[in-house]
Amino acid sequence: MNAIARLIKPRSVAVIGASADAAKTAGRPVAYLRKHGFTGDIYPVNPRVDAINGLKCYPDIASLPGNPDVGIVLLGAERAHQAVSELAARGTAAAIVLASGYTETGEQGARRQQQLIEAAGDMRILGPNTIGLVNLTDNIVLSASGALEMDHFPVGGIGVVSQSGGILGSLLSRAAARGIGLSKLISTSNEVDLELSDFIDHLVDDDATRVIALYIETVRNPEKFRAAALKAAKAGKPVVAFKIGRSEAGAKAAVSHTGAMAGADSMYDALFRQVGVIRARSFGDLLDIPVALATGRKLRGPRVAILTSTGGAGTLVSDDLGMQGFETPAPDAATAEALRALQTGDHAVLDRNPIDVTLAGLKPDLLRGAIDVLLKSPSYDALAIIVGSSGLAMPELMAGAIEDCLPHSDKPVIAYVSPHAPEVGALLTQRGVPAFANAESCTAALGAMLKVGRWQAPAPASIAKETVAIDDLPAGSLDEAQAKQLFTRFGVPCAREVVVTTPTQAEASARKLGGRVVLKILSAEITHKSDVGGVAVNLTPETVGTRLQAMASEVEARAGVRPQRFLVQEMVGGGTELILGVHHDALGTAILLGMGGVTAELFKDTTMRLLPSEGGLSREEALGMAQELKTWPLLDGFRGRPKADVEALVDAIVAFSQMAAQLGDRLVEAEINPVFVLPEGQGVRAADGVVVLAG
Repeated sequence: MNAIARLIKPRSVAVIGASADAAKTAGRPVAYLRKHGFTGDIYPVNPRVDAINGLKCYPDIASLPGNPDVGIVLLGAERAHQAVSELAARGTAAAIVLASGYTETGEQGARRQQQLIEAAGDMRILGPNTIGLVNLTDNIVLSASGALEMDHFPVGGIGVVSQSGGILGSLLSRAAARGIGLSKLISTSNEVDLELSDFIDHLVDDDATRVIALYIETVRNPEKFRAAALKAAKAGKPVVAFKIGRSEAGAKAAVSHTGAMAGADSMYDALFRQVGVIRARSFGDLLDIPVALATGRKLRGPRVAILTSTGGAGTLVSDDLGMQGFETPAPDAATAEALRALQTGDHAVLDRNPIDVTLAGLKPDLLRGAIDVLLKSPSYDALAIIVGSSGLAMPELMAGAIEDCLPHSDKPVIAYVSPHAPEVGALLTQRGVPAFANAESCTAALGAMLKVGRWQAPAPASIAKETVAIDDLPAGSLDEAQAKQLFTRFGVPCAREVVVTTPTQAEASARKLGGRVVLKILSAEITHKSDVGGVAVNLTPETVGTRLQAMASEVEARAGVRPQRFLVQEMVGGGTELILGVHHDALGTAILLGMGGVTAELFKDTTMRLLPSEGGLSREEALGMAQELKTWPLLDGFRGRPKADVEALVDAIVAFSQMAAQLGDRLVEAEINPVFVLPEGQGVRAADGVVVLAG
């Protein structure tokens, strides 16, 4: 067994600083180990008492009768490192350090944390500032969480890794109340050593875990996280993450809690999308989505049958599903006929969906028959059953009737419990039918199942065929002409242009380029040229010289600098304007694609992909970015519009990403806005560009 396996499933546990008072935090770990059935050896360590909870108490670590697999350290931050050092010397696999007062408190705490690392040597550490871990599969609780006061917890296939100790207890108790079975719960907190990705990797190999749920404040090692999440996705174990810090206030709170940097929320969206992680949009989703995924049922399409005996509740579910792109088609003729055969009378409504069969009292045989018909129907990919007030009279019979039908199909079956009846929801969930108290939860669960079914592993990184020469590049901001020369080196097509300094040169260049032209100031200092009157379009050889003189005066008046150099550029028209850029933050480097032009910041129609460590984006990822935009229909022939040259756009995105990958840390900023995507067969043109390089 490796150290993590011994931490999760130890044969012996030392509790350093254990208290004889079970009401105190330091008294809980021993009490909970005994209460919840740990069968291994427990070694309480406290020099002031002889016994704790019927167990012999040892005065110090040196006097322990054996080398424990795990040490739970309950000492304060000033002394914890001493216990860690002594445990490491005994050959303990891992220490769980509960004390706070480390990086989350500032510079002095950071020094304590470094002291802890040095004391551990090769021994692994969970924490500090952790509440510990709970292994429900094997009845092992290595935690001081007050949630463990409960007597019983359902055991199931959902593993939880949380960077907050309090949230671990919250999920443990909430899951128990809803009949949701968990396998392992681990609080990583400050992550001085063992972190989120280590436990994702471990749970992928854990036979008892089918779904991994994450509560994330920050990802400290993006490449390690990417590798672990991809391993999970390829193994068919979905990962669901709730990431806090979506607002500025939330991000600050996350940083103060863990003492770590938090990346931009949009970067997390990009990371999760690329590695197949399902993002929980609410805290409630962090249980709702995993409980649906843990059933292992496959959602192959968006068509949902809603079986109801209460019209209003059925409409709630149907409406929310429709808002998220699901379909609720009426039964086909054969399905309607089979339903009609189950029930006599004219009160059944079978020509629409929700399918209201007015299940009088929810007769089990009638319910069983209707479910069988709908699961066999080729018109539906999933079934949502509405439990109304009439179902409360005999929940066991109702749950049994639904459960009986599950082996006949692998289509998802979920339940919406309309009245406030948590005990009915828990009963259904324990019988294998995820039950929800909100219509929105039904949609979130089915939406996640659809994403899991459609996810494909990312294609290998795009590696440039040859390295582009970059040794001659200057440091600092490049002017637009220099920026576009750099783009051209890497294979991004740019608009034809000429650098000029006088009206006469501008007129000659306009004639050479032919047709209408654009005039711009050329300055490394002024990046937003339009804001100071530094751009003029639709000019001719006859008007460009006069406009140059007027532009110089206008820019001087507005920016305080008189431009000396200008760019005369061919005027590109008939295309769709996009923005292509690079974004850096704590998670890494991402390529951004979005609606371009002067409205880019207004509409914020953008998507991102993080660069892999070994190269640029693949063509598949570049195409996926374009297809995610709301602007995509404009590229794909919206309302008779000519289709855009998407192949050329994909080439440009890949080339731009290879530039970012090769320049690495030297590339501080890069943006093309706009890049014109011309009609099919005519390519793309970068019409403006910004590049800032480090020295």
